[in-house]
Amino acid sequence: MQLDLETSFDVLFSISAILLLMPAFAAIAVAIKLESKGPVFYRPVRIGKRGAEISVFKFRSMRVSTNVEDQKRSTKVGDERITRVGQFIRRYSLDELPQFFNVLLGEMSVVGPRPHRIDLNKRFQQTVQGYLVRQYIKPGITGWAQVNGWRGPTETKYQYYARTLHDLWYIEHWNFAL
Repeated sequence: MQLDLETSFDVLFSISAILLLMPAFAAIAVAIKLESKGPVFYRPVRIGKRGAEISVFKFRSMRVSTNVEDQKRSTKVGDERITRVGQFIRRYSLDELPQFFNVLLGEMSVVGPRPHRIDLNKRFQQTVQGYLVRQYIKPGITGWAQVNGWRGPTETKYQYYARTLHDLWYIEHWNFAL
């Protein structure tokens, strides 16, 4: 019953969100296309449930680069690759909105541990004991760690531990109201 309720909520909520946000989706897409050449969406590969790789939908916030090193490096504060539109959509997490399509595809949930990049996932595994427990459930568009301020760059062991502990707490205490 619990799984059915969660899945039903995810589907209904994501359909509603997509329909309500369609004007914003269109405006963001037009702004991205007017500012820089390239696709509207960026599809990074992340780690999902049971360690499966998923291609996450995001609005593109950076200039397209053919430089392999640019494609590998993490974003930093003041990154010159981020467009003006990208700065705005990142500030308000609007770049994450297309992930409601991942929820409809059954790859993600509305709430759950955020899916990490493959290299970051490996670093967390090596640093934080119990990290892989996160992969027992679907990743989410937002998670308990993000709601509690643990979003953005993870550069220190303390950040790794804090984010993971919040994710594990959520998994252990999950209920529909939470």
